[in-house]
Amino acid sequence: MATRTEFRLISPACDNGKLPRYCTQEGVGTKWDISPPLEWYNVPPKTKNIVLVVQDIDFVDPKGCVVPLTHWVVVNIPITMHGLPEGFSGKEDEEGDGDGIAEGLNDWKVRLWRGPKMANYGDRFEFRLYALDDHMKFDNQA
Repeated sequence: MATRTEFRLISPACDNGKLPRYCTQEGVGTKWDISPPLEWYNVPPKTKNIVLVVQDIDFVDPKGCVVPLTHWVVVNIPITMHGLPEGFSGKEDEEGDGDGIAEGLNDWKVRLWRGPKMANYGDRFEFRLYALDDHMKFDNQA
C-alpha cells in the first residue's frame, strides 16, 4: 500500500494502465507519437536532479529474446518541476545551454518520445523516475 510520502509517478492520460492511442506511433488522426503527461509527488528531500527513463519491458527482439526497449530518456529535470506536460518531447531546453533539461537517445537513436507500435500496444511499459542526490552533468551523450 502506498504511503502519502512515497515518491510516485503517474500519468493522468493513462486509462486502466494503457497509454492513449495518440501516444503511439500509429496515433489517432493527426495526433501521434505525443509524449504523455506525467506528474510526480513527494520528491525525496535530498534530491538535486531528476531523470526519467521509459521502457517497454516486454519487447521481443528479432532473436526471440525479451529485452527492454527504451522509448524515452529525459535528464537534468529540475526538482522545481512536478511533472512534464503532454507533448513535452521535442520542446525542452530550447536555449541549448547544456545545463538544463534534455532528452537522451532512445533505442531509435533519436532524442524524442517514441511511442509503441500497435503490435506492441499491449506490452507493459515501465516509467522510472530517478531522484539523484547529486548534480549530474548530462551532455549530448545521455
